Amino acid sequence: MSRPRCERCQRPASHCLCALIPSLDSRTRVLILQHPSEAGHALNTARLAALGLRNAQLRVGEIFEDLPELLTRPGYRACLLFPGDGAIPVQPFTDDDLPLLLVVPDGTWRKARKLLHLNPALAALPKVSLQGAPASRYRLRKAPGPEALSTLESIVLALQTLESERSFQALLDPFEALIEGQIQAMGEDTYQRNHG
Repeated sequence: MSRPRCERCQRPASHCLCALIPSLDSRTRVLILQHPSEAGHALNTARLAALGLRNAQLRVGEIFEDLPELLTRPGYRACLLFPGDGAIPVQPFTDDDLPLLLVVPDGTWRKARKLLHLNPALAALPKVSLQGAPASRYRLRKAPGPEALSTLESIVLALQTLESERSFQALLDPFEALIEGQIQAMGEDTYQRNHG
């Protein structure tokens, strides 16, 4: 028998995060392409981002047949938020810039690279990367390096850079509650032993 779940945030009803999820506008359109292995994960930060941003869409899959249509939204220029060769740092918008369609792969680094491999149109996009990222607040997962952020943290940092006149920090409120709730559920000793 499974516990009742919130239909919106997909958390157990007793740990629903909906009251903390904002509804923020952004000039940037965010398209999150989530690997299926992440969709059912208890710490699904991509879902929190999609729920908290009015101009965001979350798609789950490995191969996105309609990717060409998704990437050619009128009035937007598409780019891929992904570090590596050829990636340029995210820069603030100027008044003359077309808004970005910021495409964000969601999954482990291995799964994210697989999404690029399986979707050549995705791999062909201009790449942008984050500069000066703070240490991740995602204290429950081992990161490949100090610059590694959760999907939600990456989106917040990118949006804060692109649209510095707005604040997207409220997107981190349900994330913080999610992390704290998981730590409480596992107990401080277990948390310290495995993640401290």
